[in-house]
Amino acid sequence: MAGAVDSNSIHLAPVRETGRGRVSLTHAKTLRKRMTDAEHRLWYHLRAHRFASVKFKRQVRIGTYVADFVCFDRKIIIELDGGQHANRVRDIHRDAWFATQGFRTLRFWNNDVLKNTIGVLEVIAAAIGGSNAAR
Repeated sequence: MAGAVDSNSIHLAPVRETGRGRVSLTHAKTLRKRMTDAEHRLWYHLRAHRFASVKFKRQVRIGTYVADFVCFDRKIIIELDGGQHANRVRDIHRDAWFATQGFRTLRFWNNDVLKNTIGVLEVIAAAIGGSNAAR
């Protein structure tokens, strides 16, 4: 039959429910590739154990959510928020769920990361208990 598609030949990406609907692993990978300027700046300081010798990962699926940055050893999640987070009800529910899993969530506005990077790093250092972490 012309135009028929064999269902065995279709590749479906694994999906999980999130606070905003279904998100595939492919979507999480896309988020890693399309970071905002603020995410790029913060990731520069957090990646490769640069920050207090602590390992952070970015755009990680945790349960039904994708966290911007996470340190599993210290159970810290860092979320960067732009203007779309003005209605924070969804974020409050998300942070509460993270807390039930033992995580502490730190939230920063993108603008703060871009204009006060050292201040943001100092808050993160205090949260992870690192001394001299903000270099």
